[in-house]
Order: sequence, then C-alpha cells, then structure tokens
Amino acid sequence: MNPSDYRKTPEALAGLTDAQYRVTQDDGTEPAFRNEYWNNHEPGIYVDVVSGQPLFSSTDKYDSGTGWPSFTRPIDADAVTTKTDRKLWMSRTEVRSSGADSHLGHVFDDGPRDAGGLRYCMNSAALRFVPAAELDEQGYGAYRTMFDLDTQEHAS
Repeated sequence: MNPSDYRKTPEALAGLTDAQYRVTQDDGTEPAFRNEYWNNHEPGIYVDVVSGQPLFSSTDKYDSGTGWPSFTRPIDADAVTTKTDRKLWMSRTEVRSSGADSHLGHVFDDGPRDAGGLRYCMNSAALRFVPAAELDEQGYGAYRTMFDLDTQEHAS
C-alpha cells in the first residue's frame, strides 16, 4: 500500500458532512455511543472517509466499552501515523491517516494484552465501512483474503 495514492482533494473535502469535516480536519471528537460504527459487528474494512485509504479491519475490532469503534491494530502499519496531542491538559497519542492526514482518533495502551495491548479508539465520522461482500466491487479486492468469503458464497 502506498499512502501517497490516498490524498486529500478539494472534491473529497467538499463531499464531507459537517461532522466528518469537524472530526477529520478540525481534530474533533464525536459523542460516545452516538456514532455510526461503535456497535457494528459486520465483517469488512474501514477506510478513511476523506481518501478511501484502508485503515482498519473488522477482524481487529473489539468492544472496548468506550462507545467508539476500537481496534487492536491498523490494517497495515503504514496506514496511520501518530503524534503527541497535548490538548485537554493531558498527553495523548493522536492517530492520523498517513495518506490524507485525516484526524482519526487516539491510541491508548489499555487494549487486549493478548493482541498487543493497544486500543485504537477511532471516530466513526472519520471512517467509511466497506462490507466484506462488497470489497471487490468497491476496489478493495486485495483485502478479501482477510475474510472467508468463498466459504460464505458457497454456503448460500
């Protein structure tokens, strides 16, 4: 994956909702438990709402009890960058998409120990969900091996 393939464009920014713009461009945070993907359990991947860059997989998603979608790791180590965030009178580690530099959320060290101990706590407004069954048609066919799609298709 080449992060430079996933850039921020004026057209992409113009297509964002107010909430998506506030989160991704103004480093905002959406309300816990009142966001689109915190309780999504469908198989698929989550991509940057600005650029379409693949960021996280449902195979690494878990219920952290925080009310935001949480993941143990990014889909690819190069998909995200981190930087120190000293807002709110504390030091946190901000997570941004490596291609479009969209603010996604924060990473904490209180995740599941057996999966590396990290909790990538993301904002739904920064993400677009691509269902596993639609990976090919939406241009993400390279990620279908993460899911048992052939077995599901033959079972129907």
